[in-house]
Amino acid sequence: MSPWFPRWHIGGTCLLVETDKGLVLVDTGLGLHDYSNPSLMVRFFKLDFGVHNNPENTAIRQITRLGYSPKDVQHIIMTHLHFDHAGGIPDFPHAQVHVHRREFDAMQHPRTLIELAYDQADFAHNPSWKLYEQPNAEWLGFEAIRLPFSPEMYLVPLFGHTKGHCGVVIQNNGGWIFHCADALPTNGQFDLTPQWLNRLIIGSHVPRLQALASTHPEVRLLAGHMWKSFFEEEQQAA
Repeated sequence: MSPWFPRWHIGGTCLLVETDKGLVLVDTGLGLHDYSNPSLMVRFFKLDFGVHNNPENTAIRQITRLGYSPKDVQHIIMTHLHFDHAGGIPDFPHAQVHVHRREFDAMQHPRTLIELAYDQADFAHNPSWKLYEQPNAEWLGFEAIRLPFSPEMYLVPLFGHTKGHCGVVIQNNGGWIFHCADALPTNGQFDLTPQWLNRLIIGSHVPRLQALASTHPEVRLLAGHMWKSFFEEEQQAA
């Protein structure tokens, strides 16, 4: 039970996408090394958010249970590089990692308190990076960067939580999935936290994302962290 948020029991949102270039993983969550040799920050995170100490929850183990080989994951798209989103990158050492250049630079030269959440162990294997910077498209009024995959996928700058934080948009059955990561409060609940706290911790994008949700029912917004019940319901529906 968390001493700080006793009703919070959450998981990290990772998406596995079948594309014309093989499997693409959007964010990785915690990795195997976060369970076998957790840092102090990972230990605190697990305690504070009710994360079970079970490596079977890692992306690599879940992908294997789906019948894929980890080597089938050729690309990883990162919303940002905090340890709770990037910890699984070393589990796919062959994969190319796609991320915004501003995020990559912030990870290499951390200076602020929020940048203490970069864990250099996640990048010690020197992954192959693909960096993006200039928007070259528009998606439903948002500046976007078209990613080289089919179905259509976009990196959407949502700077604030980190210097290079982005959302990831994926075309899906005539609609869209918008992985907003930590630009959106837990479980995508717009009224979960006050706006002043949102602006301080996750950035200024919540009102705009709320407007998008109300005007575009074909878009499914996902936060970077969702209640445990969300994952249980998704598993039952699969």
